[in-house]
Amino acid sequence: MTGGTPKGKDSGARGRRLADKARGPRREPKPQVQNPNDDSVDVGVEARVAAGVLLNAALIRRGGLDEALALPAVTALPGPDRAFARAVAMAALRRLGEIDQILDRKLQKRPPEAVRTLMRISLAQTLVLETPAFAAVSTAVKLAERDPKTRPYKNLVNAVLRGIDREGPGLTTAESNLPEWIAARWKQTYGDQALIGLALAAREEPPTDLSLKPGQDAAALAEAVEGEVLPGGSVRTGRRGDVAAWPGFKDGNWWVQDAAAAVPVRLLAPMAGETALDMCAAPGGKTLQIAAAGATVQALDRSEARLKRLRQNLDRTGLEAAIAVMPAEDWLDSRTFDAVLLDAPCTATGTFRRNPEVLRATKPADVGKLADVQHRLLDAAAERVAPGGRMVYCVCSLEREEGETQIIAFLRRNPAFRTVTAEPAAVGAPAEALTPEGWLRILPSMWAENGGLDGFFAAKLERVQG
Repeated sequence: MTGGTPKGKDSGARGRRLADKARGPRREPKPQVQNPNDDSVDVGVEARVAAGVLLNAALIRRGGLDEALALPAVTALPGPDRAFARAVAMAALRRLGEIDQILDRKLQKRPPEAVRTLMRISLAQTLVLETPAFAAVSTAVKLAERDPKTRPYKNLVNAVLRGIDREGPGLTTAESNLPEWIAARWKQTYGDQALIGLALAAREEPPTDLSLKPGQDAAALAEAVEGEVLPGGSVRTGRRGDVAAWPGFKDGNWWVQDAAAAVPVRLLAPMAGETALDMCAAPGGKTLQIAAAGATVQALDRSEARLKRLRQNLDRTGLEAAIAVMPAEDWLDSRTFDAVLLDAPCTATGTFRRNPEVLRATKPADVGKLADVQHRLLDAAAERVAPGGRMVYCVCSLEREEGETQIIAFLRRNPAFRTVTAEPAAVGAPAEALTPEGWLRILPSMWAENGGLDGFFAAKLERVQG
């Protein structure tokens, strides 16, 4: 361990220094701190074990965190402890680069991964969730002591964590929370300043956005959930906890949907009396929007498990949609539709605010693999658009190969289609999201003063030939 905390290196760019103990606005639930000398603290110890399990699962593979939530180490915990374990793991994921910067200054060589996990979890508590250091450090040492593999390092764990608390974490950079290959791509695509904004957005837990059924009073709901009405009509709230207990949920008046995720259907503009196809429907927020607009909607998805949430929301809201469990490109029905929505499978790098694990689990090769899938789905979608009809293609990815490049290539091989220029204000998108081509490129750093939004690409196309 080094003898002090170096100040570290910094680029000097305004907004890149995060010297306030790596802290920013926090919305994660704060833990209830127990006396570390009380035997009951062992309950908290198990929650920290679960947090480490969740963190490591998220770093190993896509979907790892969701799968780990079903493991006995997590499910055996009482509800509040499960929520705490997830909050700690998510805080560690959002600030992982900064946490590792802090640890690397204190460590002469990298300890075993299990030891590093203990320290990561402890720093996520103290630097992000504002857990008192005595509680977080004491628990980390207890955890180190009880496992034969980590027991030889308990003194190191204690010394490093107490040293950081005593001397301060030093300077960190938000960009360090992004994997290097992703940061390099985004810098090249969007520029230095945009990269900083994206990195800052990755540090914070986002608010919750609600989409309303037609006829609902958005202002009244916003007041009831202590939120605000966004451009486009979504309601945004910083409220946490079980959404099923929020006003209007049981009555089916709204569903949870990020404000950016609501933009593609507004762009598609389905209307009563029209037919619509949602080609990759699960988990179903966009299907609900189309149904709420009055169109007759057919929803397709290959995953019965992921469609379960759509079926539940249709029952709760009283909306209607036909559902088929089927890969969209294999669907044999010969119908064409007035409006077709293709929310294609993608790397989902634009959702990092809600799913920080996606940045760690996504690999460079995934971009090309998914681009091939999107290519095929776009061609399949084109066959479903009736003459004079329109299609919206969207992805919650920040990678050009999955967005702009797909539409450029599609229009070259499909002269029957042309772009319909989007009007950001009309669909609840930031004005700066409009591209020169007339498409929408929404970045999570937009609307930063209001809590940001997910990253999306969306393009509206119409069939001008039969």
